[in-house]
Amino acid sequence: MNKQLALELPAAALSNTVVVINARCTLRAEEDQRVIVVGGLAVFHYCAADAVAEAYAMVMLVDSGFAQQSEVAQAFGKSERTIRRQQGRYAQAGMVGLGRPEGWRRGRRRIAGKRLRIIHRLKSQGLSNRAIAQRLGVSEMAIRKLVGPSRGEELKQLGLGTIVSTAASEPAPVSASSAAAPICWAEEPAQASAPRPQHREDAEPEPVPMSLDADASDRTFDRQMAYLGLLDDAAPMFRDGSQVPGVGVLLALPYLVHSGMLQIARRFYGEIGPAFYGLRTTLLTLFLMALLRIQRPEQLKERDPAAFGRVLGLDRAPEVKTLRRQLGRLAAHHHAAELGAELARVRVAQRGDLMGFLYVDGHVRAYHGERSISKAYVARRHLAMPATTDYWINDRGGDPLLLITADIDASLAKALPHLLRQVREAIGDERVTIVFDRGGWSPKLFRSMIEQGFDILTYRKGKSRLINERRFVHRRAKLDGHWVSYDLHDQPVRFLKGKLRVRQITRLCEDGQHQTQIITSRWDLRDIEVAYRMFERWRQENFFKYMREEFLLDALVDYKIEPEDPTRTIPNPERRALDKQIRAARAELAQTEREYGAAAADNTEQHRPTMRGFKIAYGKLGKQLRAAREHLNKLIDKRRNVPQRVEIRDLSERTVVKLATERKHLTDIIKMLAYQAESDLLNLLRAYYLRAEQEGRTLLHELLAASGDIKVTDNELQITLASLSSPHRTRAAQALCELLDQTATVFPGSRLRLRFAVRPPPCIGLAFPGTPAHRSTAAATVQAS
Repeated sequence: MNKQLALELPAAALSNTVVVINARCTLRAEEDQRVIVVGGLAVFHYCAADAVAEAYAMVMLVDSGFAQQSEVAQAFGKSERTIRRQQGRYAQAGMVGLGRPEGWRRGRRRIAGKRLRIIHRLKSQGLSNRAIAQRLGVSEMAIRKLVGPSRGEELKQLGLGTIVSTAASEPAPVSASSAAAPICWAEEPAQASAPRPQHREDAEPEPVPMSLDADASDRTFDRQMAYLGLLDDAAPMFRDGSQVPGVGVLLALPYLVHSGMLQIARRFYGEIGPAFYGLRTTLLTLFLMALLRIQRPEQLKERDPAAFGRVLGLDRAPEVKTLRRQLGRLAAHHHAAELGAELARVRVAQRGDLMGFLYVDGHVRAYHGERSISKAYVARRHLAMPATTDYWINDRGGDPLLLITADIDASLAKALPHLLRQVREAIGDERVTIVFDRGGWSPKLFRSMIEQGFDILTYRKGKSRLINERRFVHRRAKLDGHWVSYDLHDQPVRFLKGKLRVRQITRLCEDGQHQTQIITSRWDLRDIEVAYRMFERWRQENFFKYMREEFLLDALVDYKIEPEDPTRTIPNPERRALDKQIRAARAELAQTEREYGAAAADNTEQHRPTMRGFKIAYGKLGKQLRAAREHLNKLIDKRRNVPQRVEIRDLSERTVVKLATERKHLTDIIKMLAYQAESDLLNLLRAYYLRAEQEGRTLLHELLAASGDIKVTDNELQITLASLSSPHRTRAAQALCELLDQTATVFPGSRLRLRFAVRPPPCIGLAFPGTPAHRSTAAATVQAS
């Protein structure tokens, strides 16, 4: 018979081993044993490694009325939702419901271990899934289901190669002052090699700054050197730590390094003066802030600067005034537009297969401040109000490629020629299709675009002849992994008196009443693919909504203003007021004419057989008609003398101003990089997370904000993240870490190679005290006796 294990309760002085649940319940701990004490009596005890026993303890406390769900959740470090879920499982299946169900675990591979080991051995030799399938005599899909897609295929989605440092094999101190080791692309087996992105041969390696401090938590000497003007940027120095908050955001560093942001910025900006927080640190801080949803510099007040500094490799992160000052120094160079254009060229070189269709649309940012600036029409509010306009160019996948700050109150049709020049500089001579909405409608512009080597895809603007329903053809196809079906009609149309011949595809909506006309110059595509690409323009609208909510795209970065060009012309407000009066006068005249005509139709010829008698009888109505016509003619004559557009200096004697754009443009570029990093991480997750389309970005938010452990070696920075909310999410995160490890990314400004891992979830045992090793030893002792 098993004997109850003796447990000595801790002394009262050891208060750090006692967790107070409420006034009468406590949780006491000694090594790996736990005791629940209620009213001074021990009512339950279990082993810390026994997850089932711990779940039962939480359920028992709540169901017995000893504590509330919130109190138990806080004491055990769980969420209230977890407590409720455990209660439901216990009520439904008892203790069995709290443990792992018997039988074949869902998702477990049903294959012999010997054959699986053979597959893994071939995989480790660098063979692709197809080569392994041919050697074993099975299909490639069978191998893919067992081990997942080839690593080369996954990295090919991002164009990531393997980055290694030539000095990685030689241990080097973190704060060494020697020159940075050159970065090269490592050779890989031919079967699993990923395409290498185009890299500038003249790009300088990331410099490794020097440091006189030996303690990563005290950077007094480096700050003193920066104060004396002897330091341009602080060297990142890390120290070991556990449960560091927000360390999961470092998973996005391979994409920041791979984008070339730091090298390009150093080429444009050089250095921003002697400072502890230099160019690299400032850009890295803004990038990580965007991923951690620190949407504005003011929100840094809500963060612990020491904790955030550990993620950056500093003793403290920059605070609000410091970050604003560094942004001001960067904005003084006025290189944000060149920086964005160069980043776009690098992105095109990496993801050229997604540049066949480019979506162009303007995003209007409403302004609610005290300054008097020009107005723009905000479509989502159906209102003209003070605002500024930015134009975004997104690739076929919906990811942003280029951001261009446009002139105030410039329509899309007027802005497109300038935007197309920027696009041509980014993509080169490749012929692409520009997709835009009705705001860019202009047949003259279409002909110019086609002559410049662009194809067009847009909605038709204005009224057109409806097509008979019998002429529509039902189309159904699988595009981008989704089945779509439309009722379509295809026909050629001409504009500009027959000089411009394009293709019109009309879609009949499900109600059978509304028809949507699409105009394109692409004659080589199927009609259903043209319609699908046009309707995919809503990805860009979803992108704007996501950026407004998650990255606070519409928020002001600063409150500075700039003088506006006083000779810029805008629609004349006086003429606009006259147009409104003319519309009202015409409506009044039409109403009077209808009344006069109705009176003439109802006239009885026996009483008023002549027109003179009718005019006398309705003299008052006739006077109103003549007065309405005279008033309309006066308004039209007055409008002829009013110009359609006027210079803004003629409307106000005050200095004309506009919001400063440089800082906003720079921060928006960094937010764009953060969104691109999320999208690339999501592409890697798709193979390991079934609900990536629905929950992929939510999982990334949880992963990037996760806490973890930091361990520093001579040449590695090892990041071990805490397990996520569910086992399948943890497995997906682990697979992502393995893929990112292959990039061999070096932390910017150091020689430390990043290593990522995820802490496995706690093991689940039976619901009685003792670890599995203790139980097996006790059982063997009983059998021997």
